[in-house]
Amino acid sequence: MIALVVNGKARQLDVAPDTPLLWALRDTLQLTGTKYGCGQALCGACTVHVDGVPTRSCVTTVSAVAGRKITTVEAIDAGKVGRAVQDAWRKLDVVQCGYCQSGQIMSAVALLTTNRKPSDADIDNAMAGNLCRCATYQRIRAAIQEAARNLAGSKA
Repeated sequence: MIALVVNGKARQLDVAPDTPLLWALRDTLQLTGTKYGCGQALCGACTVHVDGVPTRSCVTTVSAVAGRKITTVEAIDAGKVGRAVQDAWRKLDVVQCGYCQSGQIMSAVALLTTNRKPSDADIDNAMAGNLCRCATYQRIRAAIQEAARNLAGSKA
């Protein structure tokens, strides 16, 4: 049994220690918002937060994150930054096919959690590992800027 904390809940998973976190989330816990893209940590579709850090779940084993705090896109709106990012995504109609968007959102939330006033270069650096086959990069950047503005205008 592997003990994980997923979206704030302690979970015991009966999986092999070398099981990729992605498959534990999707197949065992039925949290299917995190997507399989490449299986090699190259596209970012599988991005989740491990202790607040964007992490590629396709190459991260469950044993490597045992006892650590894992957040998936299903719970990202529990925080102020996550809500601001998701609101901006909807407002600016970022999504085209949508497949990569959970990973994009997870990376954007991590950026804005640590940098509330990111430059275009900051955004490009933070999002560099997230690929979008539909090429919505300009809308993604605009949504991150919109979320940053909204966070700056709010209290806290």
